[in-house]
Amino acid sequence: MGRIELDGLTKRYGDVVAVDGVSLDIADGEFLVLLGPSGCGKSTLLRLVAGLITPSGGRVLLDGRDITHAPPARRDLAMVFQSYALYPHLTVARNIGFPLRAARTPRAEVRRRVEEVAALLELGPLLDRRPRELSGGQRQRVAVGRAIIRDPRAFLMDEPLSNLDAKLRQATRAQFRMLHETLGSTVLYVTHDQVEALSLATRIAMLDDGRLEQLGTPTEVYDTPASVFVAGFLGSPPMNLLPARVECHDGRVRVLADDVEVDLWPGEDVEARDVILGIRPEHLHLMAAEGPAGPGGMPRLRGVVRAVENLGAEESAQCAVGGALVHFRGARPLGLAAGQPVALTTARDHIHLFDRHSGRRLAWRPLADRPLADRQSADHEPAAALHDGVTTHQRSST
Repeated sequence: MGRIELDGLTKRYGDVVAVDGVSLDIADGEFLVLLGPSGCGKSTLLRLVAGLITPSGGRVLLDGRDITHAPPARRDLAMVFQSYALYPHLTVARNIGFPLRAARTPRAEVRRRVEEVAALLELGPLLDRRPRELSGGQRQRVAVGRAIIRDPRAFLMDEPLSNLDAKLRQATRAQFRMLHETLGSTVLYVTHDQVEALSLATRIAMLDDGRLEQLGTPTEVYDTPASVFVAGFLGSPPMNLLPARVECHDGRVRVLADDVEVDLWPGEDVEARDVILGIRPEHLHLMAAEGPAGPGGMPRLRGVVRAVENLGAEESAQCAVGGALVHFRGARPLGLAAGQPVALTTARDHIHLFDRHSGRRLAWRPLADRPLADRQSADHEPAAALHDGVTTHQRSST
């Protein structure tokens, strides 16, 4: 068992709130990733769970037992640090077996368990080496092995791959994924690397300024960002975000901005409001020809190419649209050059709208989701009204 519950967990340093009332329920066997930029509170939150720092408020429960004020050694949690924290004078075997020797486990049992863990992590041929004789990826696996051998209720990992180069990160990430599938243990994992989060997590907890911004599966967080912050953090390049306005014109609800027109649904029922229009770069496409601007016309962005980047199998183009810089990606070659005028479009169900003032997601139902007969009738009830699309599981109360 390894269920971890955080109930309104808070940490203050004077007037600075590092963790602000975070509540999470991490299921037994779940791989939950704390994701966010530097300084958002994710490592502080992990250390609160580990017992390395004392909370200013809230509780930490492990399998229903309150461990908020229990010393780290009595929490039955194993932590893997960014810096490996290996003993340089000990061999790999003795580093892995150290927790068992400290608990006065019989030598034969220590040896058996070390061999089992080494086989699991493909460290068998390295057991007699010392840390200085290992690569960064091997050292990290030794640190993980030292955590595994304790057979804890859960693992806490603080940016364990950040010291590795890109190739080693990818290989070690795959090993972590297979290791979690093999062990089925609970993992609470901290990173600022979105690729790690999206590839490893069963759920992602997005943190911003010490608060829980969104909680969901990788698909939910990427495809349905709860706020401008989440939309702008995830993706490479991240989501295009343009200031715009929702208005009703000629019996249609539309999103309008400089050189941007998006037709949403028929109706006059929506009050005009300032919004942020979001479109991911991979969802933008070149229009073969200028589409109609009237009712039912395709979403359209008009701009001028500023630069084109070769990304290998793809190219990324930067285009000036009104006063904004818009990125879009496509298979190479796009056939574009700097200074060339372009018209871009996207499917309506790839349109994201956020409130300009709060930054929170606005929910609406795309025209494409409605029956064809309904879409062709301007007198039909509108597809939906704009409303706050963030649910309680996506964002903590403020």
